[in-house]
Amino acid sequence: MAEPTDAGPAALRRGPLTHLWDRMRAATVTGERGVSLEEWPFVTMVSLRVDPASEAAGRLGSALGAALPGHCGATARSGPHSTLWLGPDEWLVLSQSEGPALVAELLDALAGAPGSVVDVSANRTTLELSGPSARAVLEKGCALDLHPRSFGPDRAVSTQVGPVPVVLWQTGETAYRLLPRSSFADYLARWLIDAMSEFQGAEVP
Repeated sequence: MAEPTDAGPAALRRGPLTHLWDRMRAATVTGERGVSLEEWPFVTMVSLRVDPASEAAGRLGSALGAALPGHCGATARSGPHSTLWLGPDEWLVLSQSEGPALVAELLDALAGAPGSVVDVSANRTTLELSGPSARAVLEKGCALDLHPRSFGPDRAVSTQVGPVPVVLWQTGETAYRLLPRSSFADYLARWLIDAMSEFQGAEVP
């Protein structure tokens, strides 16, 4: 979990799931059936809306270091920025940069063209589910075909896990990030913890 370390106002911030960090740690399973769950709060998130065929879209891609992804499931990474396709003219940027500075840079790139750049960092939190059993945990409540033939690293889509709408982003062979609305995060974390419990015991032949 990413805990604030400075002594300023940021040290007083609490993520939507801070109260569950101990339970998430306790739910960790190690070994061949391993799976773990962590929250990464306070990730900078910026919503982009722009005509993908416009010059403004090209400028925004240049500002982010990579062209805006052009189809469902596509993502782009460059330096501190990751951009996820959400719709034909909509993207979500996740970044290690400070929100106000990134928004200002992207507004400069938009240069008054039709579209929008909005800091939505407080709208969602980030959960990371990882380990050999991560896909099996998700498959208990996600209707997507998560088999590698259909889904894999650097793919991201809007879907549901259990009853909770999320952006689901596979970041590695056995690693997934789930972006739920902050108000739904508690339910989703508890659902995942329960789904993980099966893997604490030996596999039934």
